[in-house]
Amino acid sequence: MSRSRKQHTCVFGLGWGDEGKGKLVDLLAAGHDVVVRYNGGANAGHTVQVGAVKFALHLLPIGVLHAHAVGVIGPGVVVDPGVVAGELDELQRRGIEVGQRLKISARAHLVLPHHKVEDALNERALGEGVQIGTTGRGIGPCYADKMRRSTAVRVGDLVSEPGLAERVRTLVEQRRAMLRAMYGDAGGLEAAGVLTELDATRDRLAPYICDTTAYLREAVEAGRSLLYEGANGLLLDVNHGTYPYVTSSHTGPHGVAAGAGVPPAWVEYSVGVIKAYATRVGGGPFVTELHDATAERIRQRGREYGTTTGRPRRCGWFDAVATRYSVQLAGPDAIAVMHLDTLSGLERIGICTAYRIDGRTVTAFPGDSGLLARAEPVLEYVPGWTEELGDLRRFEDLPASAARYVERLEALLGKPVALASVGPERAQVLARGALRWAGAGGTAGKAD
Repeated sequence: MSRSRKQHTCVFGLGWGDEGKGKLVDLLAAGHDVVVRYNGGANAGHTVQVGAVKFALHLLPIGVLHAHAVGVIGPGVVVDPGVVAGELDELQRRGIEVGQRLKISARAHLVLPHHKVEDALNERALGEGVQIGTTGRGIGPCYADKMRRSTAVRVGDLVSEPGLAERVRTLVEQRRAMLRAMYGDAGGLEAAGVLTELDATRDRLAPYICDTTAYLREAVEAGRSLLYEGANGLLLDVNHGTYPYVTSSHTGPHGVAAGAGVPPAWVEYSVGVIKAYATRVGGGPFVTELHDATAERIRQRGREYGTTTGRPRRCGWFDAVATRYSVQLAGPDAIAVMHLDTLSGLERIGICTAYRIDGRTVTAFPGDSGLLARAEPVLEYVPGWTEELGDLRRFEDLPASAARYVERLEALLGKPVALASVGPERAQVLARGALRWAGAGGTAGKAD
């Protein structure tokens, strides 16, 4: 392994997703050769703004925006073939030719129309108040089929299984019967429609399908550096998040080895991403959620609407209890604080340092969503700042109150803050020490 290359790096979210990971991956891609999606599916939306141009990708790794980088969709991802084809077409319309810079694992699993139908019918049947709040993209049902094994279809089957059409017909008929029995409705699902979709995307995806595990091994042997692009956030991890209000994959660095198909030691440096406040989409407990004018102000200034669904995000004060749990679980080397500029103009800013549950004060994050639903935040307030931050280009130029706020988060989390974002563009990221080697000082390449 070459000693001259950059470190293999993982970028992942410490919250409930939407932390700004896509922007950070785009920034760090300038210092890496291969960008790897290792979990989730089209339920994740990573947004990057380059000048006045905005890119929103749900399955393609952000690295494909850089002419030097190869994007890899690993075996731990569930792939909606229509979404991949649509994103490739959109990039082409914008003058970005992906060419051979995309690899899709033959071991990844396909999200098919019946997964999306099942997702929607199940959410509807749960009813208000108990819905998980899924994106409706079929992610959970697809991962469930992956575990059932006999009902799953892998990406490689598109190009290697001669009898795939007949197997899909059988699977769809089985699913139709199951849906009618459970929900009294098959959601208009027809085998012909599923096969038409597969036929429409097979040729589009075929050039990119390969053994990505072998590709990554060869890339590392050649001295190339890997950047792992996490989707969702650690509080949505299927094992460690606020279950059952979680996603269906492993969202932190612990998911890289299985999801990308690499040894665990190939995660040499990790960056945990947080917002300067907290947001959540969908159902589930949210201890610091605000329901007042401050929440709406944060929502509007931060453009807090889902990239995937367009739903308004729930907004609240920074939750140091939940985030410290994520930090202790995943052990990032550094923290990136995004959306610091969104808080400009607030007279004071709240930070949750403990919970009150059933009359007790606790600082440990409960694993029981029922306990979380009863928790009340113990808040400390720090002075805000009036200055707008978007024109700043050095961390040292932050207003004193903004710098102290970052330092307070750093102290509560026990990890160094290496980056602070003060706007949506690549240049609006202030680097502090550890990440300068990765292009974080404003040297990221432009989209090609």
